[in-house]
Amino acid sequence: MDALSKAGGVVEYWYADERSGTRYPGDPLRWRGDDGAPLTVAPLPGLAPGDVETGVRSLWRYRAALPGDLRPLSLGEGCTPLVPRPWGDAEVRFKLEWFSPTGSFKDRGSSVMVAALAGAGVTDLLEDSSGNGGSSVSAYSAAAGIAATVLAPEGTSAAKVLQTRAYGATVELVPGTRDDTAAEAVRRSATTTYASHNWHPFFLQGTKTLAYELWEDLGFRAPDAVVTVAGAGSIVLGLDLGFGELLAAGSIARRPRLLVAQPRNCSPIDAAFHDREPPPFAPTVAEGTAIRHPVRLPEVVAAIRRSGGDTAAIEEDAIAVAARRLAALGLYAEPTSASAAAAIDVFRARGAIRPGETTVVVLTGSGLKAPDKLRELLG
Repeated sequence: MDALSKAGGVVEYWYADERSGTRYPGDPLRWRGDDGAPLTVAPLPGLAPGDVETGVRSLWRYRAALPGDLRPLSLGEGCTPLVPRPWGDAEVRFKLEWFSPTGSFKDRGSSVMVAALAGAGVTDLLEDSSGNGGSSVSAYSAAAGIAATVLAPEGTSAAKVLQTRAYGATVELVPGTRDDTAAEAVRRSATTTYASHNWHPFFLQGTKTLAYELWEDLGFRAPDAVVTVAGAGSIVLGLDLGFGELLAAGSIARRPRLLVAQPRNCSPIDAAFHDREPPPFAPTVAEGTAIRHPVRLPEVVAAIRRSGGDTAAIEEDAIAVAARRLAALGLYAEPTSASAAAAIDVFRARGAIRPGETTVVVLTGSGLKAPDKLRELLG
């Protein structure tokens, strides 16, 4: 089902509950359905090359693909480098999302989500995060003049907590797991604006610009495969939305295969995709993916299947090796990102990455985000 098309320069939209088929009017203040289900902005009209605002040096060059009549809120997010590098015998292109203003891909979603909330008159908001999401939402809240409170697990990297507080956000560390933090945020959402990067439909509208950007990077064609890491799966869902819109518009001939890596120590998406029980949870150096119960798990699995993609669970020692290999190529990635690089060899062995095809590997965050963990991995 498609959303309404442009009317007077405004991209009209509505929300869809993919599980029940229920529709809701588009409203930036609504973050879930009446029954508690996650919502998505229904597919919008895709772009043709001439629709890209090439004079805009940020993801807002794809403004015509975004819902509503948003006033851009930009710190220069998007337009990140796509760098070809050898990985063993394979030639891949690394998408360096750490060139985003706060050092991670989360800035795509935060830019669009906070712009929508600011346009709706929000003056304070709540977010929960294991690190990158919180610092990103805090930065864009500061840019919009919105007071932010961020709940984070007590074991969150000190560097990420420092960055979040530097933007003026109030940070509260919550005892227990990442899931405990999310539960506390949902409880508080009854009395405040909940700007969750895992729940809010507008966050995915920001992450879908990655698909549009790769399309433009490659001369307005789709890659054959995209390798990414997933915790809650916002990159996977964003790529599914963006490439789906481009396909419907006739701007690409097919979807790229979405190849998704998770650390074996916390791999619910991989387990669900392969229809097996997940292994027992254990701590992982890829802290950004330590989400045992992704809110949108069925939707993430459906997106991977729709693309003809695959998933892989990566051992901790393989993540460490990949972090060292990336650094040897001049790419300083946090361990969460290194999981995607580690999966290249797995997907090549399975035939999901094929010689002669264009493969993009998304490196989601900078190694500067996790100095303590990288000190352990790199020695």
